[in-house]
Amino acid sequence: MKSNTQCNWQHIEEEEEMELMEDVVIVGAGIAGLATAVALKRVGVRALVLEKSKGLRSTGTALTLTPNAWLALDALGVSHKLIPLYTPSIKGYVTNVSTGEVQEVLYPRQGIRTLHRKVLLEALAEELAADSIRFSSRLAAIQSLEQGGDASMAVVHLEDGTTIKSKVLIGCDGVHSVVARWLGLAELVHSGRSAVRGLAVFPQGHGFKQEVRFFLDESTNRPGFVPLNDRELYWFLVSQGENMEGEAEQIQREVLEKCTEKFPSEYLDVVRHADLSSLSWAPLMFRPPWGIIFGKLSKGNVTVAGDAMHPMTPDLGNGGGASLEDAVVLGRHIGNSIINNGGLIVPGDMAKAIDDYVKERRWRAAMLVTASYLSGRMQQGDKWWIKFLRDRAFYKYFFSWLARLAVVYDCGKLPNISSGEPDHSSKKD
Repeated sequence: MKSNTQCNWQHIEEEEEMELMEDVVIVGAGIAGLATAVALKRVGVRALVLEKSKGLRSTGTALTLTPNAWLALDALGVSHKLIPLYTPSIKGYVTNVSTGEVQEVLYPRQGIRTLHRKVLLEALAEELAADSIRFSSRLAAIQSLEQGGDASMAVVHLEDGTTIKSKVLIGCDGVHSVVARWLGLAELVHSGRSAVRGLAVFPQGHGFKQEVRFFLDESTNRPGFVPLNDRELYWFLVSQGENMEGEAEQIQREVLEKCTEKFPSEYLDVVRHADLSSLSWAPLMFRPPWGIIFGKLSKGNVTVAGDAMHPMTPDLGNGGGASLEDAVVLGRHIGNSIINNGGLIVPGDMAKAIDDYVKERRWRAAMLVTASYLSGRMQQGDKWWIKFLRDRAFYKYFFSWLARLAVVYDCGKLPNISSGEPDHSSKKD
């Protein structure tokens, strides 16, 4: 039988074993989290990524990446693994099923690529050491530990009792971010719309050209699809005021019932070929742009990136691209700080680096949220004048203008650590 002294010492040792120290902790192993970890690795910083799931998540199935996103992937050094797998779409077609009118939508000269979300995550994760991602790590609480002067340390408490102290904490934990809530960012707003997303699989080939297809009618439903490859298509249905949460079979059935009488048989055939394991439904949420412009996006050595900073509606297809931009910009500022301080993380200077990152990203993020929201309202508004503008002018004039605001952007490069040269680029257009 152990004495009380022995039990106390054992308890103390167990507590010490559960307390870790890291230079950088990233919460969330989504696109923003993994891309930020890769960017930091490129500038010589190891980051520990905490992910609450048991493995890489692929919710959302697929995403479209525009030229600005591919510039970010170039900077991260992973674009070469993805480009050969996916053919770019250089145009799309919007069909008004009520009138039969078809409008052509031209994309940037480089085109846009729609890819499997999980393939992107795996390409990023492959760049990291095996122990860089800690799965099944659910965040319980955050606190800031003052160390005198301007220096502070972030302390993360996990639900399993583990405590992790970190010189830098980056929240990449999605639209319902715990880190964003800790910073006091504005609550999310429901756009009034929701989306069903999924993959359709045609084992013998689907036969569609590499083009984006959208369908409109007098209702507020907006279905569409785009090929991923010769056998798979990414399809979606954006609805206003609809709740289709439930089992995959039920979601598929509701989509077919909603679209049977109004939309072409080719779209219905795509839905019938759905891979049920890929189906998801979600309300479309966003953070108001003024909440980004005036909100507290950082506090000392703590900040946010990706959807944790700027959740937006998918109407310009730039949520993933914005997350990749965040990663490069954050990696650049942290890398420059480390170079300027002889390879060390200096708390005061690191806080300035994070503040500079926020200044660079704040207005860009607010603009993307605004442009995406306006694009969605113009495409699915229920007022007669909105439908008139949509059918007569939006796709012909305004959509291309809004898209250019999003995609004509270079987030810059990462500093060259091996040569010790900072990168002071701050691309704005």
